[in-house]
Amino acid sequence: MGKCDGRCTLLVICSLQLVAALQRQVFDFLGYQWAPILANFLHIMAVILGMFGTVQFRSRYLIFYAVWLVLWVGWNSFITCFYLEVGNLSQDRDFLMTFNTSLHRSWWMEHGPGCLVTPVLDSRIAPDDHHVITVSGCLLDYQYIEVLSSAIQVLLALFGFVYACYVSKVFQDDEDSFDFIGGFDSYGYQPPQKSSHLQLQPLYTAG
Repeated sequence: MGKCDGRCTLLVICSLQLVAALQRQVFDFLGYQWAPILANFLHIMAVILGMFGTVQFRSRYLIFYAVWLVLWVGWNSFITCFYLEVGNLSQDRDFLMTFNTSLHRSWWMEHGPGCLVTPVLDSRIAPDDHHVITVSGCLLDYQYIEVLSSAIQVLLALFGFVYACYVSKVFQDDEDSFDFIGGFDSYGYQPPQKSSHLQLQPLYTAG
């Protein structure tokens, strides 16, 4: 029952991670955030692999999934520091989320709750393929929306890591106990061979 409960809980966590990652992927596509798009894609693949390992009792897949979650927590921690401009990070100078290929910001910058966007006409500081806007009246700034999204990802990753380690340990214990009683063991049980009760007698022929 414990193994079933752990597997079911891990599948629920993976499902929530998949939904959250797909939702985030959509908004990152809308905002041309290429670095998060790549990271989200890798995360989706890792979550699917974790779900497959949970269903198919593959502890190695769960170990890979758990290792990826550690990297995922680090990535989301960096996103949090980036949008809060911790240390020397600056959104006005570093366009890391777009690999420095464009000046696009988060999609939530213009489409946040209550935000009023006003275009600035005849601006000389904007490149030819961009426009300058002013955003006001937002109930929640886009930086905090991105930080909240990263916090949810970190929370799900922590739960996923704990349950992945637990379920993987259960799978490994089951494999060890199965090998101990002779399953898939070259030195396991062998059926008894039938012994013949016939006795061979020497045959004499007249020479």
